[in-house]
Amino acid sequence: MRIEVICTGDEVLTGKIVNTNFGYITQKLEDVGLSVAWETTVGDDRGNLLAAFQLAGGRADAVIVNGGLGPTVDDLSQEIAARAAGVDLELNDAWLERMEEFFRRRSRVMPPNNRKQAMLPAGAELLDNPIGTACGFAVDIGRARFFFTPGVPRELRRMLEEQIIPRLLAKSGMQAAIYLKRFHTYGIGESHADALLAGIEAIDPEGSVKLGFRAHYPQLETKLTVRGKDMDDVRRRLEPVEREVRRRYGNFILAEDDQTLERVVLDELIGRHATLGLVEMFTSGQIAARIVHLAGAEKVIRRGVVALDLGQVCAAVGLDEPGIGGAITRDAAEAVAKAARIETGSTHALAVLIDLDEGTDRIDFGASVCLAIASGHDVVSRRSRIVGGRDWVRLGAVELGLDCLRRYLQGLPVDERIDFEKVEAPAPNTGV
Repeated sequence: MRIEVICTGDEVLTGKIVNTNFGYITQKLEDVGLSVAWETTVGDDRGNLLAAFQLAGGRADAVIVNGGLGPTVDDLSQEIAARAAGVDLELNDAWLERMEEFFRRRSRVMPPNNRKQAMLPAGAELLDNPIGTACGFAVDIGRARFFFTPGVPRELRRMLEEQIIPRLLAKSGMQAAIYLKRFHTYGIGESHADALLAGIEAIDPEGSVKLGFRAHYPQLETKLTVRGKDMDDVRRRLEPVEREVRRRYGNFILAEDDQTLERVVLDELIGRHATLGLVEMFTSGQIAARIVHLAGAEKVIRRGVVALDLGQVCAAVGLDEPGIGGAITRDAAEAVAKAARIETGSTHALAVLIDLDEGTDRIDFGASVCLAIASGHDVVSRRSRIVGGRDWVRLGAVELGLDCLRRYLQGLPVDERIDFEKVEAPAPNTGV
């Protein structure tokens, strides 16, 4: 089935906003075995929109149009869809009542211009939007079935997943039972992962399992798309492949499906009735930021320290900087972690100390990361060299700290070599 995506809006066409909706649409379609043949971006111009709809209606089987369903004068999707389909606009009384109730629940009166959002092409199929005022709709234009969606990302995502993808799968005639299994890893690059999983699809002799990757540094998402007659058949096909992926990736799997690394770490701590103190350098407090907003974090996070140099860190946790050598080392990280655990009254503490290269930002700019995790009975640490620019270092250090904490809590080694670190040359032997 040939699918086209049309994204509308002057702000998208001119680059004033980044079009993340298109990436989300194509990714979700790919996850269920559907692919996009064309993408078109059109501004808020009646003639150009009409031409785009007519062109897509002549070459595609299905078209997803994003944006232009709002109440303002530059929201044109309903009007141009009706023109392209050769029908009139009609008021959808049911949706008008939904919108009026939407405003009543918020103790507001619906502005008159919102009525426009209930004007749909005659004969159009309404697509529900339970979290907004812009309903979607489906209508035939030319040879294609068009699906019109709101531009607000969270509204688009729910409509796409709950209503449009099932309709597309039914239209395509593909097997109805499709399941996407996802593994999230840190420390394995995409080419390394591809080599590790070579031949994994062949485990299912009928070819019903498709392997894919999505790299988003510092993590890698590995996807297994499985098709079958029904969900029991899907699970039967997936089980041996899933088991083999876990065996080959080993300790590098940090989460699966909708889990996140920070949620896994927090759940491990909650399960132990543990608490956590944090010390961060150069991370802008991003380790704490990834945890503190999660449900249950208030029972775990005691206090965090964010600083730019070792002296500030030592002062915050009650250490004498000269007493730990005045340099960022594994020993210093261990001393800071142990002091932070005591200072914050936590059962565990994570310290991530970063010694940045000198000079301006550049591709070979790097840092030595020394981190340590202290508990009431031991302390572990590691040193890693990360290169790739300031943002690359910051992102890598945050991920490394969280992943080492996950490993420690799960009883795994924290010092396994990762693909993103540079091996530091050993210090010269002075003979002393």
